[in-house]
Amino acid sequence: MNRMTGFKKNSMAAAIAALTGLSGAALAQDAALEEVTVVGIRGSLIKSMDIKRDAQGVVDAISAEDIGKFPDTNLAESLQRITGVSIDRQNGEGSRVTVRGFGPDYNVVTLNGRQMPAANLESSGASASRSFDFANLAAESVSGVEVFKTGRANQPTGGIGSVINVKTIRPLEQADTVLNLSAKSLHDTSSEEGDSLTPELSGIYSGKFADDTIGVAFAGSFSERHSGQAGSETGPGWYTIPGGQWDWGSVNPGHPSFDNFENVPQEGDIYSMPRGIGFNFSETQRERTNAILTLQWAPSDEFEATLDYAYAEQDVEHQYNAMGAWFNGDPISGSFTEGSGNGSVVAPIVYTDGTNADVTFNAGEWGTINKNDSIGLNLVWNPREDLTLRFDYHNSSAENGAKDDRGTNNNIAGVQFNREATTVNYGKDLPTVNFEFIDGQGFDPAQMLTSGNVFNNSYMKHDIEQTRFDGTFDVNEGFVKSIDFGIGRSESTNRSAFANVQNDTWGGLGTPADYDDSLFVQKSMADALDDFGSADSSEMTPYYYASDFDGMRAAIATWVEANGDTLPNEWNSPCGPWLCASNDFTTDRTAVETQQYAYTQVNLAWEDAAMPVHLAMGLRYEDTNVDSKAKVPQYDYITWVGDNEFRAHQNGVGFSRQEGGYGNWLPNLDLDIALTDDVVARGSISKTITRPGYGDIQGGQTIDSLLRFSGGTAQRGNPDLDPFESLNYDLSTEWYYGEASYVSAGYYRKSVKNFIGQDSFTETPFNLAHPATGKRFEEAAAALGTRDLAAVRAEMEAKYGAPIVGDAKLGDEAAVFSVLTPVNAKRAEIDGFEFAAQHMFADSGFGAQFNFTTVNGDIAYDNFNTNKGDGVENQFALLGLSDSMNVVGFYDKNGIQARIAYNWRDDFLAGTFDGNGERNPVYVAAYGQWDASASYDVREDLTVFFEGINLTNETKRLYGRHENMMIGAYQTGARYSLGVRYSF
Repeated sequence: MNRMTGFKKNSMAAAIAALTGLSGAALAQDAALEEVTVVGIRGSLIKSMDIKRDAQGVVDAISAEDIGKFPDTNLAESLQRITGVSIDRQNGEGSRVTVRGFGPDYNVVTLNGRQMPAANLESSGASASRSFDFANLAAESVSGVEVFKTGRANQPTGGIGSVINVKTIRPLEQADTVLNLSAKSLHDTSSEEGDSLTPELSGIYSGKFADDTIGVAFAGSFSERHSGQAGSETGPGWYTIPGGQWDWGSVNPGHPSFDNFENVPQEGDIYSMPRGIGFNFSETQRERTNAILTLQWAPSDEFEATLDYAYAEQDVEHQYNAMGAWFNGDPISGSFTEGSGNGSVVAPIVYTDGTNADVTFNAGEWGTINKNDSIGLNLVWNPREDLTLRFDYHNSSAENGAKDDRGTNNNIAGVQFNREATTVNYGKDLPTVNFEFIDGQGFDPAQMLTSGNVFNNSYMKHDIEQTRFDGTFDVNEGFVKSIDFGIGRSESTNRSAFANVQNDTWGGLGTPADYDDSLFVQKSMADALDDFGSADSSEMTPYYYASDFDGMRAAIATWVEANGDTLPNEWNSPCGPWLCASNDFTTDRTAVETQQYAYTQVNLAWEDAAMPVHLAMGLRYEDTNVDSKAKVPQYDYITWVGDNEFRAHQNGVGFSRQEGGYGNWLPNLDLDIALTDDVVARGSISKTITRPGYGDIQGGQTIDSLLRFSGGTAQRGNPDLDPFESLNYDLSTEWYYGEASYVSAGYYRKSVKNFIGQDSFTETPFNLAHPATGKRFEEAAAALGTRDLAAVRAEMEAKYGAPIVGDAKLGDEAAVFSVLTPVNAKRAEIDGFEFAAQHMFADSGFGAQFNFTTVNGDIAYDNFNTNKGDGVENQFALLGLSDSMNVVGFYDKNGIQARIAYNWRDDFLAGTFDGNGERNPVYVAAYGQWDASASYDVREDLTVFFEGINLTNETKRLYGRHENMMIGAYQTGARYSLGVRYSF
């Protein structure tokens, strides 16, 4: 749709007038020279293409189709349409971005050029992430997004992958007064318990006053979404074993069940055995509020002031139920995938574990509030025609934490203690599970009770205060066109804290008679997991039990009030009998990064050459100082709480402070040549940095309070780490052959050093006596003739009483911890190709987009390397490297706009530790998703629209060294919205 607007004299019109010798008055009288604004999908693509064509370096962009109308309802979902950009999804919604294989922590997000803070939460510890969550920002408030893939001297540092700049409306840049209102109803098919329809409202206003010297803009939105997720998980992780080696859960000749297995792993093979299996069902209710206010004042052509304020809040409620079982390495029967005969990674197909224990019915419920706000002042002054000076200040913060005493993550475990064996078929996307019970029994609420519980509380706050002074001096002498320069200072303060309340009554709290049967509700497995074909298989348990969180919490409080004198010493709740989280953070780390920088850039051009050339040469120096303070828990003894579970008891906190710093010279060179009027060739070389994660630079040593027979794990920060440093090379060619039509192809290479690895060493922090090592344990094992942990524990309890507490005086040896500390140890080369095409089919209204990106790294994960043995450190591998592709078809004519899009991302490595801290890879399987949208202009000022996300109900899968080693398989369903938009 082409919308004719009144002519507005602007810089382009003035340039035309100067070139043609016409006066502004003459132009204003010539109706043939009206300014034409193209809006809709086509207009958006034209604006984005112009940004790409005119940019310094490699830049891609997305522009709003019209004021208040972004192409997708979520910014991350729009960004994934850009060449080389992939996204991570949370609850089926775009959350964080990966650019050219570099994940969220390697990309910097700015709002109108200002670096934005981010506050993330972790379920079981203080957050270490720098990544920005795009779910915080409503798309309706955004006028455009730019992705800078090459380094520039005037850009904030921190993004090896990219700098992503989100732009909001500026009222003095608008030709007319704008007032748009939008309302829509969202239906999310993933939610089983929430409302079937939820609202989303937004509005945007922009106006100018006092002869266009004052501008006011406001954008606000409110949305509510009820979503769900269901799936299967190997929560405790996989245990990796070399074939032929006796180990936990191994199957070898001489094992009692050896003949019950097919294709037993041979010597030279690598295989893994599951530590457990479970199903997870969650519901989430999110309310998001956004508001952006912009005030502008331009009393003259030489001066403009902009004051803006942005606010975002997410209020999230989350509930979950889970059912599962843990395995104690007791293989009974099964089969494995076939190996090659020369040493292979093999995995279980069908596996039966004979662990005689419990089935768990976990319940959790918590709420969090994530707030972001930013206030900024920008002044632009032209003291003379050839000089522009800019001053910018902003103070921004992000805060995320618990809403109430439930904390930010919790788990109350319900149990039934009559499981005899468990059979899992891993040959399906969603493994099937069949439970066998003692004496042919089954699930029975009359036998269910509660056991242990965990209430975690994470908190993160991030503040950024930044001041910068920039200038541009227009030289226009010969080939030197202008010189950019600037200085600035920023202070980034990140605090992340964590508290854990855990009660290790895993053997059961009370008896089944203490819990009403109605607390455990039977639900259909096939209905809950209907996007997986195996959910209604005859091999799958037909139902699961959902536990009532509030009811279990109340029942436990009743039991505690009546039986508190029988509770173990480890029972811990700040609210007495009522289970709750603690606000007394035992891990509390603050890192202050102070950055000072200066830069200059010379912009050269040879416009009169046969092939016009532009060259930009810049240099930035940045000095960073790190001051890290930490409060971490202290421990005084270890208690044996389960057959292979030992818990360190906390007895207070300690404090530490460490400092570090680094300086970096960051040059950049960008060259573009107009080979013809329609063909542009580019070349760029730049150096960029990304700062280490907060968990790496925050000081203080912490230990994982839950230990095993073999010992425990601990972590120690290192504030003196150097940043990741990347030398970037880009070559590309772009052919702009028609309006909104182009083809581009490029090659990029990144040589990155200072990747952070983990240096591992053993230590005995706090000299904690381990009750399953030393004289007492050896005596009990010798008396029984077995080292079975359950039997030895029972023998020791009979002799010393329960619970068994480590005691050095009785001969127990100090627990050995594997301490992981980050070090700069690795370097890597990453390269790939990018191809993009965009075409409009004449005046038909139809068009298409296609892009494909390859990402290759010289350090891949070796699935055959078990990472085990004395002195062996966790292998280093690059995370997030994967090819990606987008295909978009659209129609835009006669008031009708329609778009269908397919986004695909190949397999990629997401982590190098799985469930229980095992050094195993976590891969995300290839994923593709179809989305669609359509709108119709009922009148010039009234539009109705429809949007559909994940139309084919695609599922997500995570796996380990072999595709059969399922780590997680999830369904999130499709979501649809129907709405109306009115423009005054």
